[in-house]
Amino acid sequence: MSDIRRSILWVIFAFSLVLLWDAWQVHNGRPKTFFPAPQDKPAASAPANGAQPAAALPGTAAAAPVVADAAPAIPRQTHVVSTDVLKLSFDSEGGSLVGADLLKHHTTTGQSDPVRLLQQNDQHTYVAQTGLLGSAALPNHKVAMRLVGQASDLAEGQDSLSLRFESAPVGGVVLAKTYTLKRGGYDIAVKHEVINQGAAPVSPQLYLQLVRDGMTKDSGVPFASTFTGPAIYSDAAKFQKIHFEDIDKGKADFSKSANDGYVAMVQHHFASAWLLGAGIARENYAEKVPGGALYRAGQKVELGAIAPGQSKVVEARLFVGPQEEKLLEQLAPGLELVKDYGWTTIVAKPLYWLLEKIHGIVGNWGWAIVLLVVVIKAAFYWLNANAYRSMAKMKAVNPRIQEMRERLKDKPQQMQQEMMRIYREEKVNPLGGCLPILIQIPVFIALYTVLLASVEMRNAPWLGWITDLSSKDPFYLLPVVLTLTTVIQTALNPLPPDPMQAKMMWIMPLVFSVMFFSFPAGLVLYWITNNTLTILQQAHINRRMGVPLKITLPTELFKKAK
Repeated sequence: MSDIRRSILWVIFAFSLVLLWDAWQVHNGRPKTFFPAPQDKPAASAPANGAQPAAALPGTAAAAPVVADAAPAIPRQTHVVSTDVLKLSFDSEGGSLVGADLLKHHTTTGQSDPVRLLQQNDQHTYVAQTGLLGSAALPNHKVAMRLVGQASDLAEGQDSLSLRFESAPVGGVVLAKTYTLKRGGYDIAVKHEVINQGAAPVSPQLYLQLVRDGMTKDSGVPFASTFTGPAIYSDAAKFQKIHFEDIDKGKADFSKSANDGYVAMVQHHFASAWLLGAGIARENYAEKVPGGALYRAGQKVELGAIAPGQSKVVEARLFVGPQEEKLLEQLAPGLELVKDYGWTTIVAKPLYWLLEKIHGIVGNWGWAIVLLVVVIKAAFYWLNANAYRSMAKMKAVNPRIQEMRERLKDKPQQMQQEMMRIYREEKVNPLGGCLPILIQIPVFIALYTVLLASVEMRNAPWLGWITDLSSKDPFYLLPVVLTLTTVIQTALNPLPPDPMQAKMMWIMPLVFSVMFFSFPAGLVLYWITNNTLTILQQAHINRRMGVPLKITLPTELFKKAK
């Protein structure tokens, strides 16, 4: 009976891992492992000149933008400014933000190349645009705009800088955009002034949108893909991810109208978002750009009637930066959700909070991971102790079980009865070591998600050769240590009576250890620490119970086979 229960438990455990992995893949926008849906063709690159088609205006037909006949031609230019954390490129066409380098985050460790989040070139398009919509032609993101004044970098001792773009009158309306950047900030204040210089009232809509192609940014971690695409948040509907595939199929489901919230573009570790003030009614949209391979997500705001000679101002903010949880929480309600923990959020957020507090004390994310595992192991100490006591008892009675199996190998029913009698006499629960492990699995998965999702791990050193906790160990030393600790931990456990189960007990940990050779160093460090503490606690429990710390090697299995 014990063998059957153990076999069923192994099957359930293995099947659960497969289902969890498959659900995680689907949750993060990857195809199913079993019977995957046909994949769409990859998005084509943007036009060589980097220009958006005229049809990229939300809610308009494919028509060329109209400018006033009397307006002088404004040469198209790119204006570049830098702060201490951002290097931004603005296109005079529409006054759009078409480039954003994050100066504090680099592509690889030791390199000076910053992460380029927004860009517009032959390979990749990801830009932020705004403009006006109406019954007649109005200034939009395709209209020529001139920079008022000069573009200059944030000077030493200067706290902020501003750039103001103005369009020529289109339909009697002038659109002026003022971008204000501040020192240390990834949020950009954007003021839109709509000035009616015509002879009749106008009732335009202001749109704020993020446009990008469907090229995804994966985490690079096996079995743990991350979401790339639009996301919409409102207080009523909460955080809603929108997959590019759902937009293609017309199945995108999200809140279309709200009085609060934001629209974002999310990828691993970084995001951009348009933030309007609470209480402003807005219409959310996420769709494919007609006639192209680009996607857009944004918000439209009704400005109401603007009489001739009058103007209206709308304030917004544009976030372009890393998914640092504390920073996001300060900028807008719910913005921290772009750092997506998925279904583990309820456990992952407290774990990240604890990890961040520990880092504030030790000042190193590697040691913070080590100490976090120590805290978690301490929290589960008594639960683990019960499991290890059960394993110790199993190890003590294992010789009797083996002798009985040899003696009654031709009488399976009597063997099971005798085995259950031994367990009752010795007060051993064969499943006693399983329940504590199952209870801890959600915690381990949540911590795995925290380490995977946290941008703080990028280029974060630990010690010596580990200079980036988000990348794999360049010399594979940590995975080798992990494999050794896994072998030691397996050798300390009692061998199941059934030879097939005993082989599986050795094979599965080794398979998982090999997988860790391509995992980020931070995750491997976490698992090494967990294994080491498990070995120490198990050895301590065995010594207190008087059970010899016997190492069971797989060679015994081959001897039995012979």
